[in-house]
Amino acid sequence: MRVVSGKYKRRRFDVPKGFKARPTTDFAKENLFNVLMGYFDFEEEAPQALDLFSGTGGIAIELVSRGCSQVVSVEKDRKHFAFIQQLMTKLDAQECIPICGDVFKYVDRCKQSFDFIFADPPYALPQLGEIPDLIFAKNILSEGGLFVLEHGKDHQFTDHPHFLEQRQYGSVHFSFFR
Repeated sequence: MRVVSGKYKRRRFDVPKGFKARPTTDFAKENLFNVLMGYFDFEEEAPQALDLFSGTGGIAIELVSRGCSQVVSVEKDRKHFAFIQQLMTKLDAQECIPICGDVFKYVDRCKQSFDFIFADPPYALPQLGEIPDLIFAKNILSEGGLFVLEHGKDHQFTDHPHFLEQRQYGSVHFSFFR
């Protein structure tokens, strides 16, 4: 796993063998952040971000690297959570707050709002299609904020009232909501 841009650009981290997480490919991640630059000036705005289903922490590291003032990283798997904690400690990335817990419980209880929310759930997650409704029902996206959901080809969100656009990079689909 490598950091594409920002203060940690070109840093590489080895993901331990046996991880169940499916990290966002470098190709998809680089293209995603190219698109996001049209929505945010990360260094100027220093948005607060939420990374749901954080997995290896690749998106969280990228967000910290690009200038987010705070990144809350939620991951249920204890091994993955420990890896994210270790990475953030190694980088002295105090802007990142790793949380070990269930994403749905976290969102249900969350009292904070975020400028940017990214979710990369397992593609086979039965509740994947409900995630956009949950984000907007719980009002955790700041006014004018952006929510991006990574998913496979089996899901389509173009009819969602908050849908903006969809981008596809190989087998990776990103749906944007506002």
